[in-house]
Amino acid sequence: MPSKVVKNGRTRWLACVKAEGKRKQKICSTKAEALEWEVATRKSLKQSPKEETETHMVSLGEWANSYLDYAEVKLGSLTFREKKAAFRRFFAEVNPDIQLENFTARHALNYLQNQAKKRSGNSCNKDRKNLAAAWNWAVKFYNIPPNPFLKVERFPEKRKPRYIPPEEDFWAVYDVAEGQDKVMLLSYLYLAARRAELFRLTWEDVDFLNRQVRLGTRKNQDGTLEYEWLPMVSELKKALLWWWESRPVKDTAYVFICTDRYNFCRQYYGQPFRKRQKLMKRLCKKAGVKHFGLHAIRHLSASTLYQAGQPVALIQAILRHKSASTTERYLRKLGLEQTREAMESVFAGRGSGKVLPFNKKEAPVSTASGA
Repeated sequence: MPSKVVKNGRTRWLACVKAEGKRKQKICSTKAEALEWEVATRKSLKQSPKEETETHMVSLGEWANSYLDYAEVKLGSLTFREKKAAFRRFFAEVNPDIQLENFTARHALNYLQNQAKKRSGNSCNKDRKNLAAAWNWAVKFYNIPPNPFLKVERFPEKRKPRYIPPEEDFWAVYDVAEGQDKVMLLSYLYLAARRAELFRLTWEDVDFLNRQVRLGTRKNQDGTLEYEWLPMVSELKKALLWWWESRPVKDTAYVFICTDRYNFCRQYYGQPFRKRQKLMKRLCKKAGVKHFGLHAIRHLSASTLYQAGQPVALIQAILRHKSASTTERYLRKLGLEQTREAMESVFAGRGSGKVLPFNKKEAPVSTASGA
């Protein structure tokens, strides 16, 4: 039976047929189309039960298209675009008509070596990771040889240290920001949030009464959103309360939304952000500091806590890391009160802590959790 898939406001249907422990899937525009495909596929499998495992029927191009259909539904948009770009580079050098059973580790080595020469070891290893993941996915559905990409060893990398802005640069940027942008910057700092986590934040995720904020991330392998509650320090609570009362669009569930009405932004008014690519570039230039991105604020939060002497285990709890090799040895998650006290003690009194308000025209009707 087809299953309904809703992503970015678009509804599609995932058709699925299982036979002899194998599975075939297809993304369809309508439920009727999905049902028709399932019926036709089951009929063909009965007529030729071994067709699904006939490797010579599957080309590299078909493999890539099937995997990208799956990735678009199951994975986040940024991850999907990364995988799509990896295949685009792959087929710029490799014939998509080659059969899976004929693609060997030698072919994989030649392609990855060329990528390492043209681009870098870092970029090559990222493509290796994405292509290997796609091959491992195909093993579940096709009778194909062992993963040729994993037989190729990783290439040497030249990694530059991540740029972490000085704390004074963050506050300089904060001082030149206005309204909602100030609240967003404080949220990134005090929650050590990833960029997309705040883009999808809703008012249901903000618990003023218990001073908590719930963030959802897709870092787990199956692409499912996993939520965790984080402490809301005093300065962040004041900023979020101000934004709750002053936000110009009251009938949206999202905390941070587009409030611009000029040019192309007009069509996105009241909708949640998806990118905000130029925000930090513009603010950093205005503040006269070296450019840093939204994710760098997450690193700044961790760096500030570490330099203040906070335990690594506590920082791990705030960042919500789940690295088995590191975490299992000496890290443990701590309670919300402990992490809140740490954030309060380290960040208290830093920066101006002021938010520039909108002009309030009417008193808001509070519906946020605990507000």
